Amino acid sequence: FVSYQVEILDWKTKKQLCFLDKVEPNATIREIRLMFHKLYPQWYPARQSIKLDPKGKSLRDEEILEHLPVGTTATLYFKDLGPQIGWTTVFLIEYTGPLFIYFLFYFRMPFVYGLDERFTSSPHPVVNLACICHSFHYIKRLIETVFVHRFSHGTMPLRNIVKNCLYYWGFAAWLAYYINHPLYTPPSYGKKQINFAVIMFLLCEAGNFSIHVVLSDLQRNGSKIRKIPYPTKNPFTWLFFFVSCPNYTYEVGTWISFTVMTQCVPVGLFTLLCFIQMTIWAKDKHCTYLREFKDYPSLRMPIIPFLL
Repeated sequence: FVSYQVEILDWKTKKQLCFLDKVEPNATIREIRLMFHKLYPQWYPARQSIKLDPKGKSLRDEEILEHLPVGTTATLYFKDLGPQIGWTTVFLIEYTGPLFIYFLFYFRMPFVYGLDERFTSSPHPVVNLACICHSFHYIKRLIETVFVHRFSHGTMPLRNIVKNCLYYWGFAAWLAYYINHPLYTPPSYGKKQINFAVIMFLLCEAGNFSIHVVLSDLQRNGSKIRKIPYPTKNPFTWLFFFVSCPNYTYEVGTWISFTVMTQCVPVGLFTLLCFIQMTIWAKDKHCTYLREFKDYPSLRMPIIPFLL
């Protein structure tokens, strides 16, 4: 076989960092990352971005050298992505915070609302119900992180964890402060409003979990081949007939239900921000599906059936 020579340059300065001789044609980008790592131990594979063009997209681990538009002397560009952290660790940190922060307000810690004895418990049953639902939501997320999710990208930049935690932890504190406040007033329509919201909350949580299981099954045995997700016999997955990202649809539904249950303005604002962010993600995912699959179902919308 004809061996390849691979030259790796710095993406900014175009300075040569290394020259790999006698590289096999069927070598993957992952293998090239490992060769590069041996020469530069400080740049482990997860923080390497290897590109064909300095301003282009990073090459995927599974791409094969001889299938790339390069000659037998290939020039690749390296960019340092900075310190990385695994997605499982990211989600565990992000979701554990809100769980415990909420309890600080629910148990009316003296440093939160004051030392008056009447502040130690709430007379409204909906406050207890809200705590149960909020805790259930994040415990479910933690369980999914450990046992269900399969991540196509193994890591994210370490610096992003601070931003993400400020978002999740900060909003959890803001919601909890008002829901558990001594002056909190229960929903206007009483038990009917609360019971309806709880039923919707549980249905959306069940739907969200069902979708995550379907998406996880697409990547069984470590497969990285992209596939179109389709509905199964589980009725909660039938939303796949109409939207590309039903997990986001159910997630928004969960927070709308929580807003109705608590009738709390900060929860409503958090729900609105969630909807905006998830719509952006859903549109991006939808466009990726349309670009990669010519036979992608034409009836599907990104997040809201027939609308958006």
